[in-house]
Amino acid sequence: MRAPPTSPAPRRAALAAAAVAAAIGAAVPAAPALALEPLSDGALSNVRGRDGVSFDLNGFAMSGDARVTYTTALGASVYVDHFAAARSDNPLPFSDPYRLDIVPGAPGLADVIKLAFPLNANGEQRWQFAYDWGVNADGVARGNGSVVMSDVVMSGGGLQFSTPQVNDGVAFGAALRLDVGQLALRPRGRDNSGEQMAFSGIHLGGVDANGNFNQTPWAIADVAAQPAVINALTDETGPRLHIGIDWPDGRHGSGAAPAGGLLIDNISFSSPGQPTVDLGSSRIGSMQIQYLDIKFRR
Repeated sequence: MRAPPTSPAPRRAALAAAAVAAAIGAAVPAAPALALEPLSDGALSNVRGRDGVSFDLNGFAMSGDARVTYTTALGASVYVDHFAAARSDNPLPFSDPYRLDIVPGAPGLADVIKLAFPLNANGEQRWQFAYDWGVNADGVARGNGSVVMSDVVMSGGGLQFSTPQVNDGVAFGAALRLDVGQLALRPRGRDNSGEQMAFSGIHLGGVDANGNFNQTPWAIADVAAQPAVINALTDETGPRLHIGIDWPDGRHGSGAAPAGGLLIDNISFSSPGQPTVDLGSSRIGSMQIQYLDIKFRR
């Protein structure tokens, strides 16, 4: 038994509806694409992103025999070589990284590249450093031993870089909170602690009005409030490398240089077969850098 033939009426109705829909769609114009608009320099300068770079040095270690030498115009030189550095960390990588950002400067000043150090609140990030050094002067070439720093803990602070307010060069700021287990000068080599001058328990950081450590970094320089600069200056003797810290600027800060404190728990000398000379502790309760101007002669 065959099915009855399909009536052409429903098919004609469907075709007519499709034709009407197509006609309506063609009659409604599509929305135009938004055109790009030029922005003025003022509008561009107000654009602020939130991008940055974070990097971790978890488990970092390095060593080598590279040498850095400074030679005077008269031929005398001093060098440091055989650098070594290593860092111990907490067990969770990237939990407290370094952060590199570009942030707005003070009103009227250029933007600032800011490198923030890890907060390291629990002191789990500890550095170990060592290097050798020597001199070559007046016909005497001599290796003078090693410098060894152990359990170096940096907590907060960081570096700033920007355009100087005057002259050329690089403006920078620096803030530091530092604790060092021991800084040792060892004339017989880094592995020989039997003869050394040792500074044990070095502490550097910000202090309050009474000279007490307030657990903050000491702002040695600031790109706005007290800018430091590295540049080249030329006088009657020729070009010179210049490093300086300007007077405190009340327009962008309190007008006073931040105060820092320095404490050394113990200073001692030891030599084979001799009793250890113990000089005890030393402390600078409060210190400030009001102005600094260093020029290196050729």
